Amino acid sequence: MSGKAHWPEGVGRHLLDTVDSTNAHAFRMAPHHAGPCWILAGEQTAGRGRRARAWASPRGNFHGTLLLHPTEPAATVALRSFAAALALRDAFVALTGLPQSFQLKWPNDVLLNGGKVAGILLESAGAGQGVQHLAIGIGVNLIAAPDPALMEPGAVPPVTLLSETGLRVSPETFLGALAPAYQRWEQTFTTQGFAPLRREWLAHAARLGETIRARTGTETREGTFETIDDTGALILRQSHGPVAIPAAEVFF
Repeated sequence: MSGKAHWPEGVGRHLLDTVDSTNAHAFRMAPHHAGPCWILAGEQTAGRGRRARAWASPRGNFHGTLLLHPTEPAATVALRSFAAALALRDAFVALTGLPQSFQLKWPNDVLLNGGKVAGILLESAGAGQGVQHLAIGIGVNLIAAPDPALMEPGAVPPVTLLSETGLRVSPETFLGALAPAYQRWEQTFTTQGFAPLRREWLAHAARLGETIRARTGTETREGTFETIDDTGALILRQSHGPVAIPAAEVFF
């Protein structure tokens, strides 16, 4: 597959050799770029994950950001993390032909054979309650993964697409599958709302119906992963009933 195959109409594409972070670059571009645009970097020197953690960004892996200019309220804009997760899974399946191997971990990771192969980081910029610019940052372990010994205890171990499937995919080729997949979910989201994304996400959710731990700050709750609600919050069933958790880190 060519990296430009089926590229979505009206969506920009910027390929960079080296950048501090594709999300940071997206915000620098935002005032001068009216439409949606993908930014792909060969390497990042200051890549970051959730909670401002450093994100290892070696060459050969996928470091990309989709810049959008949404018009909805901030809570609605944030639901695009689910669109990104679904698009990632679609791209993986299209490239590998292995639909059973990929699952989605709440809130924003993609698992391959139970290990973390991709992560998503949404960052926004705006005034007041509004969101003027949204950066959907995506990192994929195509050929390299962090040392498992450096991971937090209980964290899902990292894996690579190459080690798990034997498939070597270039970042450009991966973007060629991801961009149209995201565009399909974006169109569904803007025309039909979150409900179809929620249904599809739950159909591929990791550990649904099983006992998980959700950590928010210093508090850790254990319970059964029951569902996600129509705001994207995790619904954890505990002995006293269901609890809605809007943001947390999940451990299996």
